[in-house]
Amino acid sequence: MKLDILVFGAHPDDAELGAGGTIAKEISRGKKVGIVDLTRGELGTRGSADIRDSEAAAAAKILGVTVRENLQFADGFFVNDKSHQLEVIKMIRKYQPDIVLCNAVDDRHIDHPKGSQLVSDSCFLSGLIKIDTKAEGDEQWQDPWRPRAVYHFIQWKNLEPDFVVDVTGFIERKNEAILAYSSQFFDPNSDEPETPISSKNFIDSVTYRARDLGRMVGVEYAEGFNVERFAAVDNLDALI
Repeated sequence: MKLDILVFGAHPDDAELGAGGTIAKEISRGKKVGIVDLTRGELGTRGSADIRDSEAAAAAKILGVTVRENLQFADGFFVNDKSHQLEVIKMIRKYQPDIVLCNAVDDRHIDHPKGSQLVSDSCFLSGLIKIDTKAEGDEQWQDPWRPRAVYHFIQWKNLEPDFVVDVTGFIERKNEAILAYSSQFFDPNSDEPETPISSKNFIDSVTYRARDLGRMVGVEYAEGFNVERFAAVDNLDALI
């Protein structure tokens, strides 16, 4: 199955937090979008891996993604090595995305920049013809595939984006998908330990960051991304 966009996140909820508005907007434009979570988030202070599995499925349904998979790498301990790269390559070749979105290049959680570099390296390696891979259950070797572009969404740290996507009209869908992870975020009735992302301030920050980025470019809401090569437009009218 070919997808237009494949989104990788180190943990379930990374894709929603970093690019939920963009995902929802692209789907509304008829694009086929998938999500691959690298881990089940089993080291998270609140909830459990099983709960996160259910929450991720609910969030995927809210966004309307075509497919969501989990590579079940070790939360906190996965590394950017050959064995992990090959598993990511299998996903890239399986879905043949034109665009890959992935974790922030720098962030508070160590898995985010690790996941960012792992996916970026795997996107390059996936295009090499002499690397042989088979998807699980398949008899045939996969064809090489290299995405046209890799973009990194912004997470905890306030990195300066290289470009922003106008997500006006999609912030409510993004927030609904985020709040599907009810074990992780603000709940005044929860007995779970407090974490940096469980405060009301954090969940409010998702909207006010998008509003601030939107303000900077003259729209209501926006999400920011970093690039690996120059961002180009077809003509000056393509800029908003």
